[in-house]
Amino acid sequence: MLSRERLGTVTIGVVGAVATIAIWWIAAATVLGNFQIPTPPEVLDVFGERGWDYYQRVFSITLKESGWGYLVGVGLALATAMVVLLVPIIEPVVMQFAVITYCLPIVVLAPILITVHEIPEKGGLSATAIDLAAVSVFFTTVVGAVLGFRAADTSTLDVVEVYGGSRLQQFRRVRLVSALPALFSTLQIAAPAAFLGALLGEYFDRHLEIGVGPSLILSQNNRETALAWSLGIGCAIVSGLAYLILGLIGRAVAPWSSGVAR
Repeated sequence: MLSRERLGTVTIGVVGAVATIAIWWIAAATVLGNFQIPTPPEVLDVFGERGWDYYQRVFSITLKESGWGYLVGVGLALATAMVVLLVPIIEPVVMQFAVITYCLPIVVLAPILITVHEIPEKGGLSATAIDLAAVSVFFTTVVGAVLGFRAADTSTLDVVEVYGGSRLQQFRRVRLVSALPALFSTLQIAAPAAFLGALLGEYFDRHLEIGVGPSLILSQNNRETALAWSLGIGCAIVSGLAYLILGLIGRAVAPWSSGVAR
């Protein structure tokens, strides 16, 4: 059974989704009728015409790219945050590097990566998309992890130090456990960011033949607005599911963050 608070949240989400679809439908059929904006039934028709196989094929490529980029970016970010905690003197340099990765313009970085990497094979993955997915999650994960690790109770850290514990033991026994809620919140935010980074990589890498990016380019060139909207809605659903799943995992791993007894 859902709690009253959770039921209220779900109700608000459902009402908001229904209201959004209603406003979209009315606007597309009236004041925005001359702007080639499809109505919800038209988008559903495209879903039916293309079928599950089409969307599964194009989204599987982008999901693989974003998944690899997510793992690489998050892994490097967590390792960097651990090093900052264990060797505080290097923090200014590390954080400046993280800020630089966040400020790099995608329109400049993408062409450089495309020329560096080999042309992807048909049905293969775009290395550029993987790299951009990793870059998209690095900064937020580093900042979130460092803040989470530093949220540890100082008195508990002092107890470990008094008993002869090293910085590494403080990190493993105290900081890591106390940082779990913040870490999973950061990982939730990073998941949609990784998908967006992979999508941008596909959009710039015109050598890629299969994926959401190439499909969006094709629908744009053919003026298939309903198809473009269906792909956009699919991207929103995938990103939302990734965010939701990581949130549920976080609640299971760190139930105390939501007030649930262990």
